[in-house]
Amino acid sequence: MSAETTAAQAPGAPVVCSRAGCRAEARWQVVWRNPRIHEASRRKIWTACDAHVAYLRDYLAARDFPVEVVALSDAAAEARP
Repeated sequence: MSAETTAAQAPGAPVVCSRAGCRAEARWQVVWRNPRIHEASRRKIWTACDAHVAYLRDYLAARDFPVEVVALSDAAAEARP
């Protein structure tokens, strides 16, 4: 682990909400893309706590970005071989 790695990036550390100023533990992935600049295969992921998942989803949906919300635990299960 490099000196620049933060506690939030350390293996086993809790995933933190992506909402500016929020340090709460994330329970959701907000998966989205900007269709004007990204191919359909490229998707970005924001993480969200229960308090901010709707805000982040609505922020992206208001801009007509394709957006999907997935529970963080579901996403982790899908990533396992």
